[in-house]
Amino acid sequence: MEYLYVIQQALVWILTIFWLYQIMVSICSLVKLKDKPLIINKKHKFMVIIPAHNEEAVVGNLIESLKDQDYDKNLYDIYVIADNCTDNTAKIARELGAIVYERFDSTNKTKGYALQWFLSQKIKENADYDAFCVFDSDNIVDKNFLKAMNKKLCQGEDVVQGYRDIKNPSDSWVTAGYAIFYWTLHRFYHLARYNLGLSPLLNGTGFMVKFDVIKPEGWITETLTEDIEFSLKRIIKGRKLGWATDAIVYDEQPVGFKQSWIQRTRWSVGHIQCIEKYTKQLVEAVKEHKTLMNFDGLLYILGSIPMFVVTIILLLLNITIYLGNGMTSGELIANYARYLIPTFILPIFTGILIMKLDHRPIRPMIKGLLCYPLFLGSWLLINFKCLFKRDTSWEKIDHVRDIKIQDVKDEKKIELIEKI
Repeated sequence: MEYLYVIQQALVWILTIFWLYQIMVSICSLVKLKDKPLIINKKHKFMVIIPAHNEEAVVGNLIESLKDQDYDKNLYDIYVIADNCTDNTAKIARELGAIVYERFDSTNKTKGYALQWFLSQKIKENADYDAFCVFDSDNIVDKNFLKAMNKKLCQGEDVVQGYRDIKNPSDSWVTAGYAIFYWTLHRFYHLARYNLGLSPLLNGTGFMVKFDVIKPEGWITETLTEDIEFSLKRIIKGRKLGWATDAIVYDEQPVGFKQSWIQRTRWSVGHIQCIEKYTKQLVEAVKEHKTLMNFDGLLYILGSIPMFVVTIILLLLNITIYLGNGMTSGELIANYARYLIPTFILPIFTGILIMKLDHRPIRPMIKGLLCYPLFLGSWLLINFKCLFKRDTSWEKIDHVRDIKIQDVKDEKKIELIEKI
């Protein structure tokens, strides 16, 4: 029984040190730093890329918001990759002025493969662009997005994630869960690390990459989470990513639980693929570069599924010790509360803090806050399932919310009036 106590305490210390580190880093999001100086003063030319599979219901709103950018219209082109489409996505995109590339590949269906296919052509053409931005077809984009990304290029940053906001946060408890999760992630992960000189990560959509970065090898990703994979490959090379709070893109989240389960399952499988493929390389990068940035990148990959596994082992150990009469019922309950309360209850207060810091109205999100533990708990179930059974095939998430950029602006005006 004594060796079980030793293992238990070791796991407790691992979890404690890991979360203390995360808390200390997160606090740095509250520090406002001076803006970086401009290295050059130039108006860069952008490729705006929209991979789309059967997105006729929403792609038009995205294109319209991109056409309305407060940026020289001669300095960016809008490309739509109509990826295995069987609807009017390509037709609608062309009618709205986008340049459409149609792709048909029944085997390689993910966004990563679509980007690889498209960008390889642009590299061969030696296309006249300084950088490219990638959006999901259900997005709508703030008019200052390209201006903000141009500033980042002028500051010397070459891979930058924009602020991924939610365009339908109050549609259901599921969309509210996504919103609270992303708002927390943006401030306490991305912004905190950017302030510290560590590396944020690409977050699926609304990001910018300098064209020269991918010219030597192209866009090469193999997992279901091409954004995380690309980020980790950069960190392994010792290159940090940037963060642009004022480059805002609004993303649609699934309203129903079933679609959310499918989407988050895909993300969990992609994370596991990245763990299997890049953990060893991240360890070697820590040894080679000897920087906190590389160590933090390694902690990211270890802090997802591996820390979840450590927690499960710790919970099982407590039961084993209890059944062996090495722990009282009160001690068992106290230990479980120590792990479960921070996991499911503290995020509610974190969500309230985030909304206060970001000046968001709390009233429309009350139901989402109360259900947030259920949202997080279901994600833990997804992770558990993916440990033993995972499908690497891609399944489409339907996007149907007809929300225009003006609708988002009007809603924000209403929120501001209500605060006053």
